[in-house]
Amino acid sequence: MLTQQSDTIEGVKKKMERVLKVLDFTTLQDYREIWEFQKKLVEERIKDNIPDHLLLLEHKHVITTGKHADFRNLKLSSEELLKMGIDLYKIERGGDITYHGPGQIVGYPIIKINSAIAGLRKFIHMLENALMSTIERYGIKTYTTDKYVGVWHKDEKIVAIGVAFKRWVSYHGFAFNVNTDLSYFDLIIPCGLEDKGVTSLKKLTGKSIPIEEVKKYFASDFAKVFGYDKVEYNSLQHPSEYTLN
Repeated sequence: MLTQQSDTIEGVKKKMERVLKVLDFTTLQDYREIWEFQKKLVEERIKDNIPDHLLLLEHKHVITTGKHADFRNLKLSSEELLKMGIDLYKIERGGDITYHGPGQIVGYPIIKINSAIAGLRKFIHMLENALMSTIERYGIKTYTTDKYVGVWHKDEKIVAIGVAFKRWVSYHGFAFNVNTDLSYFDLIIPCGLEDKGVTSLKKLTGKSIPIEEVKKYFASDFAKVFGYDKVEYNSLQHPSEYTLN
């Protein structure tokens, strides 16, 4: 009887344990492939077939526009962008227009919103707090504002955030400028804010920062802010390497 009770208690503990699976992509990723991969994860998370996931990666050069974007904030045509090797996608997330590319950590939390997170706005605040904690490890003070989503240093944005939700599961996420070539932002009006600039961790610290180091710091900070009991860290090069379970 005692053994049966112990097994039951352990089973309940395991069921209550909050697990985060981190997928760290170590090569540059095609935007469409990761977009499709996110959508597969979202469907599985809705069904509770998988735990929460956090994707961390760098994209090949791409510009994305949110569902309410103003295309006047794009300074070149799609044809001109393609000649430069830059893809263009209109997607489901919130926000206006942004750039992704090498040296920038893009994070996609595939998370089921629950009573602990208590709403979409709180989810974004928690995401901002995790990012600020990671940036602070490098001696940089940042802030957030209710007027503009994201993480800021002075009048320059270091992290852009644009999320979407399907049946209370999040996808899309954030773009964190670590060693990003900021000249690519000259092709757009980032987030539609003409009077604001962009910055990077490299620009603020005066040195290149190892991307994998930042990813691991952020995964730890994210897990702490969101209250996970266990983190499973997986490194891979392509979504096809990952088996959903």
